Amino acid sequence: MKNVFFSILALVAAFPAQAQLQPKKMTPESSEVWSPEPRLVTPGAASAAVSGFTPPSDAIVLFDGRNLDEWESVQGGAAGWNVADNAIITAPGKGGIQTKRDFGDFQLHIEWRSPAEVKGNSQGRGNSGVFMQGLYELQVLDSYNNRTYSNGQAGSIYKQTMPLVNAAKKPGEWQTYDVAYTAPRFNKDGMMLIPPYITVFHNGVLIQNHTAIQGHTDYIGRPTVKPHGRGPLMLQDHGNTTGFRNVWIREL
Repeated sequence: MKNVFFSILALVAAFPAQAQLQPKKMTPESSEVWSPEPRLVTPGAASAAVSGFTPPSDAIVLFDGRNLDEWESVQGGAAGWNVADNAIITAPGKGGIQTKRDFGDFQLHIEWRSPAEVKGNSQGRGNSGVFMQGLYELQVLDSYNNRTYSNGQAGSIYKQTMPLVNAAKKPGEWQTYDVAYTAPRFNKDGMMLIPPYITVFHNGVLIQNHTAIQGHTDYIGRPTVKPHGRGPLMLQDHGNTTGFRNVWIREL
């Protein structure tokens, strides 16, 4: 009888431990990080001495202010966004656009602007994204006096790594991302041997310093990892009229 009693106690004690091992149902909020909040840094102002550079001689110019010849819809077919005032303007509801070319390791320069007229808050303000190889999102957002979760603000690796600082300019002002990116490496069995790494300067301020990207930047749940080869640069349609200009890339 004593052995039976202790066996029952052991089973009862095991139930809470097993219950703790069961994963909770994931929601969008499960992967939001609100604290700590990146400190504010005011970017340097443009000057005649540092502005007006043309792309390097070995760069592939993806947009020079004239047309979308280098781009297509992520759904297939022609890119459905607009070109106005030497900029690409998102066309809400038409989906994202991506380059016709695929890339591996690269250096990227891209300029973007959130709408001057502020509408919405948090993730609803000037939201878009720049996706490395179509999979890993560098967040574009109006983060000027706009509180949201820290790993979802401008310059974050979405839902993974918050920027070192918040270097956002005011709504309606042109901003820059300068990116150095190395693609992941997989073995023949599809295991990730080396993750993607990204370094980002936002308006000349270092915000991601050789940051390891954990996997696909999913909206819900933890990052997923799937083997892949070269991929396009993708710009996201998130329902806001965000602008992009002066886009060039250097293959490394």
